[in-house]
Amino acid sequence: MADTAGAAMVEEPLDLVRLSLDERIYVKLRGDRELRGRLHAYDQHLNMVLGEVDETITIVEVSEETQSQTVRTVNRKVPMLFVRGDGVILVSPPSRSS
Repeated sequence: MADTAGAAMVEEPLDLVRLSLDERIYVKLRGDRELRGRLHAYDQHLNMVLGEVDETITIVEVSEETQSQTVRTVNRKVPMLFVRGDGVILVSPPSRSS
C-alpha cells in the first residue's frame, strides 16, 4: 500500500480545514450564500474567521402573476467576517498541485 505525504497529514475531516489555514477557501452557507476568503481561524463547530471575503448571495424572486422566476446575485466585499458553523454546508480548500 503506497503512503503519500498528503494522505498521512489528513486523518480526520477537520485536518483538511487545518491544512487550509491562511489560505483562500470557498464556503457554501444556508440561504444561498457563498463566501470566498482567507481562513484565519476555526473551531470544532466550524465557526470560522475569514479575511478578505467576497460574499455572493443568490436571490430567486417569483412573480405571483406569471409564476416566472428571476434570479439575481448580490456581491459584497468584507474585510473580516465571523461565520457561525451551524450555517455551513460545505468547505472547500484551495486546489493543491500534486
